[in-house]
Amino acid sequence: MSAKRVIPGVKEKVLETIKKYNLIQSNDKLVLGVSGGPDSMCMLDTLLKIKKDESNPLNFEIIVAHVNHMIRQEAKDDERYVEEYCKKNDIEFYKKSIDVKEMANNKKIGLEEAGREARYTFFDEVLKKVGANKIAIAHNKNDNAETVLMNLFRGTGVSGLKGILPCNGIYIRPIIECERKDIEEYCEKNNLNPRIDKTNFDTLYTRNKIRNVVIPYLIKEVNPNIVEGINRLSELICEEEEYFNKIIPQLYNKMLIKEDLKENLIIINQKEWNKQEKVIKSKIILYTISRLINTTKGIEKIHIEDIINLCEKNVGNKFLTPNKHLKIMLKKGQIYFLKI
Repeated sequence: MSAKRVIPGVKEKVLETIKKYNLIQSNDKLVLGVSGGPDSMCMLDTLLKIKKDESNPLNFEIIVAHVNHMIRQEAKDDERYVEEYCKKNDIEFYKKSIDVKEMANNKKIGLEEAGREARYTFFDEVLKKVGANKIAIAHNKNDNAETVLMNLFRGTGVSGLKGILPCNGIYIRPIIECERKDIEEYCEKNNLNPRIDKTNFDTLYTRNKIRNVVIPYLIKEVNPNIVEGINRLSELICEEEEYFNKIIPQLYNKMLIKEDLKENLIIINQKEWNKQEKVIKSKIILYTISRLINTTKGIEKIHIEDIINLCEKNVGNKFLTPNKHLKIMLKKGQIYFLKI
């Protein structure tokens, strides 16, 4: 009879995630984005416990940053709640009130986008002020599943199915492998009494609709382990992306004729490019565009198809302008990528 598998608790799961993705090293100074909700309070409390654990070899500092979005009447209570926790545990605390509605109106962007921009800008400010080197964000396993579904519905392509990365530059996500139900249970067991943001239940927003309507339906009617399944898909996509990230630069260098970013020009060998499978051709195009104009934003599947048709068939128009910043041109067996 096989031994029963021991399911790790949240603190143990967070430690596993930290080790798996090398999220925290000794002498790191972390700015934690803490709203006062279950996710961020769980992240704060577990990291504090890990920091205080004498058996833990990691020695790191914690600073807390809180943004009051000035949307809900209870927001001031959220702020006080986080501040009191920090005072009780002798944690450095920074706060800022930002009128996110006004910001959204002025910038003509959505409320969610404005809120995210306000938070990340403030976290960066605090990072510079205290001399920290990483920012910890409290995304969890369910958030990742929601993001993957949102990207799927928007038709963002395979890269969008990577979801939320555990580590992305200076941003780390220590509770990304914890499910929301386990986080809520942790908060209850540890008497954290986190603040609840009622706007999370407003299905006016796409993410809330996926969180409160789509995923519960899929759990009930399709697969009770749908969140786990989506996260496995996300991990597989990440592994494939890692592979392509290794081989694409090598293939690019093989077919590169000229790269002069001062002249806003990259030229690659059309014959060498045409030897590749379609998936590689697409990724070479995206990689080249990214090197030339520092982004692939606005380059959609139809643009990639048009470029492939142009370079494969070599008939009709000898150039394309996928957007106002880019021109692709064929000339004497060479593919020109021009920044305009």
